[in-house]
Formats: sequence, C-alpha cells, structure tokens
Amino acid sequence: MSLALLTSACAGSDSPASAAAGDEGKPVTLTYWTWTSGAEAAAAAFNASHKDIQVKFSQIPSGADGYSKISNAIKAGDAPDVATIEYSMVPEFASQGYLEDLTATSGDLVKKSFPAGVQNLVTFGGKTWSVPFDATPQVYFYRKDLFEKHGVSVPTTWDEYRAAAEKIKAAEPGARIGNFPTDTPLQATLSWQAGAKWFQIEDGAWKPEIDDAPSQKVAAYWQGMLKDDLVFNYGAGSPEENKSRADGTTASVLGASWSAGSMIAAMPDLKGKWGVAPVPHWGTPASGMYGGTSFAVTKGSKHTKAAAEFIKWATTDPAAMEARIGALKSPSSALPANPDMAAVAAKAFDTSYFGGQDLYKLTGDQVATIVPGWTWGPVWGKVNADFKDEAARNGLSSGLVKAQESARKAIESRGLELAD
Repeated sequence: MSLALLTSACAGSDSPASAAAGDEGKPVTLTYWTWTSGAEAAAAAFNASHKDIQVKFSQIPSGADGYSKISNAIKAGDAPDVATIEYSMVPEFASQGYLEDLTATSGDLVKKSFPAGVQNLVTFGGKTWSVPFDATPQVYFYRKDLFEKHGVSVPTTWDEYRAAAEKIKAAEPGARIGNFPTDTPLQATLSWQAGAKWFQIEDGAWKPEIDDAPSQKVAAYWQGMLKDDLVFNYGAGSPEENKSRADGTTASVLGASWSAGSMIAAMPDLKGKWGVAPVPHWGTPASGMYGGTSFAVTKGSKHTKAAAEFIKWATTDPAAMEARIGALKSPSSALPANPDMAAVAAKAFDTSYFGGQDLYKLTGDQVATIVPGWTWGPVWGKVNADFKDEAARNGLSSGLVKAQESARKAIESRGLELAD
C-alpha cells in the first residue's frame, strides 16, 4: 500500500519518556481504554505481575461512541496510551494521524507471531499501526433443543437456512430462526463471505466497490427474508434482541467466537442448550471476519516502549488470555490471532455451556475458510453510518449504493487518492 494513502502518518516517540521504566525508578503508568470482554481482569493480572509498568484501565463504549471518545481525546491531547481499535477502523485512524507508528517497537512481533492474513489488517504503507488481538471468522450458534423440537437440521447453506426459517415460523408463529439487524458490520461480513471486496487499491489510490454484485446478492437475500417476515429486525445488541434470545423466540445467532462470552453471561440458564456450527454458505464453505480488534498506541503517547511491552503481553502471554477467560464479570471467548494463545484459550475455556463442544477447535478451523483479499478502507466511520441510515429507510440494496457514494466523497474530502 502506498504511503500516499496515509497522508498524516506520524512516527513513534523515541524520547527517554518512552522507556519501559519511569523517572527515578518509578513505574510508568499507562492509560488503557477498551470495551472488550475480560480486559479489566487482564489489566489487573498485568499489574500484579509487573513492577516497572502499571496500567490504568478504563471501560469505554463500543462502536461509534467509543471511537468518538478516542478521537476527541486525541485532538484534545488527552488520549490514552493504549486503545483497542477494530481492524475496520485501523486504516481510518492511521490515515488521520491518530496512531503512533509501531514498526520499531512491535513490527517484528507482528511478523513473527501472527498469521499473514491478520498481519495485513494492521500493516500498510510499509508500517505497523497496531498489533492483532483476535481472529473472527463468522460462526453459527443455534438452540439444539429448539431445532430438535421443530425437526430442523442445522443449515449448511443459505438456501437451507431459509427453508429452516420457514419451518420454524410455521411450527411456532411467534418464533423466528434469527435476527437480522440493519447493521453495517454484519452486512460487510456477509458480503465478504460472498466474495465482495469493498475497498481495493489501484496504483496507490483507493477504489471503493461497496455496491458490487456479491454484496447486492447478499442484500437481496436478506431483504427477502425481512420482507417475508422470516427473521426479526431488532437492533444489534438491543434489549429486544437479547430478550428474544433468552426466551427462545430467536432460535439461532450469526456471530463469532467473541459472541459466546456474552451469551454465557447473559443466558446462564440456557447452559447445554446452545450448539455451534460453521456459518451457512453459498455453496462452498467460506467465512468473513466479523469484527476483530487490535491494540494501538494513540498519537502523542510519551510511553510508546512501555505501551509496546504491555501490548506484547496482552496479545502473546498465556497469563493474559487466562485472565480474560476467567473474568467473573465479563468473560472473554475471543479467538486469539496468535496460534499459541489460541491453544491456551482452548485449554482454559469451560466447554460445558455448549454441552462439551469445543468452541475453539471449531472457530479455529474456520480461520482457514476466511475469504482472502478483503481490505478495510480509510473512511469506515462514514460508510458505517450512511449505510445503516439509508438501509433502515429504503432497504439494504439502497444502503449499499448510498455507502458507495459516501465512500467516494469521503475519500476525496480527506485528500486521499481516489481511483477512477
């Protein structure tokens, strides 16, 4: 990727203040902002095992509200040293100069410790901008008891999914096979699975292709499911969605490994009733990445070396994953991108909630089905908001067209190169 794509990139600090230990032997205190499950427990474990560096943890909202908080703090010169940034937002934050260049402190770690496909999500313009935390191939959670009650087999294709949806609705009119929110990350994931490539790079210029044929195929499928009242249309993470999962009117969930932790915490009474399977596909097993986070150092941090040490521990040390999974308030079920950490997670995770099914073996196997070639663009925030608004008013297909227009305008307005 050409450096022309990143017009405001800044270099990391090499000042004495960025050393791992503070002045006069006092520990460096890092500020750390995230919304991710188990992170507070992991930060506490780090503090208990390190003397020269301490971490001050702060919980922030996920999604647009969280990113606004981070970006506003950066502009005000009051940003955290470390923040989690989803893969979809790394190009946007880097291109606006909101991130420190981690090539010197974490570049080798990323090259040696993470699969190439995940490296590509955090390394561009010849620089490393963040360190991967998890891999997020989409998987399918389903109520084993409800599927058995209605005589429904676990669908392996989207045609089978629709047939199962019709059968469940006919057997129990108040129930649906699932929920499909008007949600840009979900639309992106399903489009990725179908072979879409929402952003491409041609001769150093961005080329958005959000309303391409695979994406429109996905949109038409789900618009049909909504039109025929075969799925709910609750907001993602809304009380209505959560209630329908808990009371059994929603029989299955499109999610990723990270979904399991919140399900365990929110629905303890359903232990043993949920199963996990590969996500349905269009004829050939495939998956897109649904979410996924990385660790970044925000612009202006005076403790980049200490931050790099904490990030290395958080992404590659077994103690970090054990603390996350063992968190009492909000246990993590993320699939670490680092293979050694994934093995630790699989060993530490209690499989009893899924009836003994090995969540990490299944999700780990799905990494190989992630369709290659996807690139996140530098204007995801605008695309995210405009697709969601337009799709809610005029349908998913129209949302894709609007998002395509918004992407082109936003790239030009940012002064980035736009392909013809």
